[in-house]
Amino acid sequence: MTGTFLLGLGALCALQALLWLVQRRTRNAGWVDVGWALGLAIMALLAASWGSAPAARRWLVGIAGGLHGLRLAWHLGHRVATDPAEDGRYADLRRSWQTALDAKFFLFFQAQALLGALLSLPFLLAAWNPAPALHLLELAGAALWVVAWVGESLADRQLRRFKARPEARGLACREGLWRWSRHPNYFFEWLAWVAFLLLALPAPWGWAALPIPLLMLYFLLRVTGIPATEAQALRSRPEDYARYQRETSAFVPWFPRSKV
Repeated sequence: MTGTFLLGLGALCALQALLWLVQRRTRNAGWVDVGWALGLAIMALLAASWGSAPAARRWLVGIAGGLHGLRLAWHLGHRVATDPAEDGRYADLRRSWQTALDAKFFLFFQAQALLGALLSLPFLLAAWNPAPALHLLELAGAALWVVAWVGESLADRQLRRFKARPEARGLACREGLWRWSRHPNYFFEWLAWVAFLLLALPAPWGWAALPIPLLMLYFLLRVTGIPATEAQALRSRPEDYARYQRETSAFVPWFPRSKV
């Protein structure tokens, strides 16, 4: 397991170094997110290929983690490649760092590689679980992952279609899942990490993966997810988005509140 982790970490560091070169040319640090998502797929596929668990369990790890990372990387990559504007989070970093930007962004990209490798712990634990049969928790994790996959894919598609319409400029998306949650994509992303935890829990030392979905929830709710996204939304469409905040649940899909 340790060898696979170190190999994966090296691959993720190399990938993020290449994407750092891309951002040097494009001045768009959003490529780091593409590398982070691809890194998850790489770690899951390495674990599935080199793990010692029975084939069914390794297939489950490879499909769930691999497809999740690849779909997310395609979605983020399409957005970064077609949108000339850099994500507000990284534009703010450029303004705050001011000097030695290339060196600072290189360290930032490498930190994301390390984080991606550490977050792959559920894949590694599950792929080295020697139990001969799938546990009920693993089956529940597989079912939850399907729900998360469908939900996040649908939310991303609904938002993409909404933004493509000229009349949507300056408005918050209130269609489909976005009527029930301001961030349904983040909610289903977090559900996927709960599913990965369920895959890992039956393994020896599976409890060690317990902090992973909690850490992801903290990132989404307090760091790089909702706070940064909503700050940018309030700058670009303050009145409409403030009303959207009053009417719609922030994270967990729920019934909209009465319009104020």
